[in-house]
Amino acid sequence: MRTLIVQQWVTVDNIAAEEDGGLSFVSGEPFGDEITEDPFRDSLMGFIDSVDTMILGANTYAQSKDYWPYAGDQGVYGEKLNNLTKFVVSSKLDDAPWGDFPAATVTRAPVATIGELKEQTGKDIWLWGSLRLMHSLLETGVVDEIRMLVCPATRGKGTRVFEDRQNLRLVEATSFDNGVALLRYDIKK
Repeated sequence: MRTLIVQQWVTVDNIAAEEDGGLSFVSGEPFGDEITEDPFRDSLMGFIDSVDTMILGANTYAQSKDYWPYAGDQGVYGEKLNNLTKFVVSSKLDDAPWGDFPAATVTRAPVATIGELKEQTGKDIWLWGSLRLMHSLLETGVVDEIRMLVCPATRGKGTRVFEDRQNLRLVEATSFDNGVALLRYDIKK
């Protein structure tokens, strides 16, 4: 059975979006097509290779659709991201184009859609950004794993990854030279 994995960039104090919705704390550079070894890039590439479907909320879709389909500076990573099958959760959109890549499918029933996707064969499913959607999906119990890319910064205020209690089981803790730490947790059900 496929799993639903949330990946969030966060600060050390659990902020996933600043008060204005920004992500100025994110520690990352465009990937380009560098050949040199880089454990951080290799980790993110390994993750994107482990998924074939992406779920986005309407706001994350709106913020991403004009950048990612045209992000040549993101090299192979951008190409892989753009070629993932995408679902946009929205009660207002009728279609969700993605540049010259296949359009996203709009769903108004994310829990049912995710349930159907989990039953299909394929790689894992990635919930990208979409904090409000993530919070509602955590409440329903369909999220299987949380991947937090913890940046060496604090913000004090903003939207947190966890607003309620969650019981987690540590799967991985890896630090990188750029100061980011990857923390992976299974959600205990």
